[in-house]
Amino acid sequence: MEHAKFDASPLLGGLEILQATYEKQAFSRHTHEGYTVGVIRHGAQRFWRNGGYHIAPTSSIILVNADQIHDGHSASEGGWTYEAMYPTEAQFDAVTKDLGLASTTPYFPYAVEQDPKLSHQLLTLFSLLRNSEDTLLTETYAHHLLLTLTCRFNKRPQLPKDIAKIVPQLELVREYLHQHASDTVSLETLSTLSGISPYHLVRQFKSRFGLPPHAYQIQQRIRLAQSMLKNGFSLVDCAVSSGFHDQSHLHRHFRRTIGVTPKQYQRAISSKFS
Repeated sequence: MEHAKFDASPLLGGLEILQATYEKQAFSRHTHEGYTVGVIRHGAQRFWRNGGYHIAPTSSIILVNADQIHDGHSASEGGWTYEAMYPTEAQFDAVTKDLGLASTTPYFPYAVEQDPKLSHQLLTLFSLLRNSEDTLLTETYAHHLLLTLTCRFNKRPQLPKDIAKIVPQLELVREYLHQHASDTVSLETLSTLSGISPYHLVRQFKSRFGLPPHAYQIQQRIRLAQSMLKNGFSLVDCAVSSGFHDQSHLHRHFRRTIGVTPKQYQRAISSKFS
């Protein structure tokens, strides 16, 4: 039986977590503002990341970088059960800033890691984030594991030369989509803004950020809706103000990206920060 329970801890300014069992759920290709750090409790998940598919079996650790494109569906009969947290770059930075690293926000090159001890520690942290009333213990455990993940698995890749040359233009387009998430934006506008031909822009933008501009904008709309839901706006207002056609349009994209409905998300956020 499928179920998903989204939750949030006040720790580090709000650390989001998810418990879920899925059998038929198929996540579309999407991004999260934060990293995905998950552990498979039962079954196996198959997901796309870094240009290929990966299998995460029971007890394995799933790592997806912030803003990295991925999807997800079952890789075993009966589906999969997992728990995950979504620390942001700012939360990693707060924990690792005194280490003297070249970058305080990690990049995890591998999608799946096998480390039974660390898997168990992560599951313990997820439980503490949901249930513990011992703030010092939970904060200490969270800091320890974020540091462990960074020190053990962090390694930044080099950009392909053809993309590296036009990174400033692509970043300009990306920032424009952030600022105009709820607006109707044309490819011609983005092409003029960047000075890159429409076809070349779509191809290179997807190579750099994992999604073509129109799909990337949808992800920004979902994030805008998340922010509005956290601030208590109605579902209808969230849908319209974030650029979706209607509430059902928001519902469909939100669940395929976040794993819970907008209503479930808002209820979980409200219960922790009210």
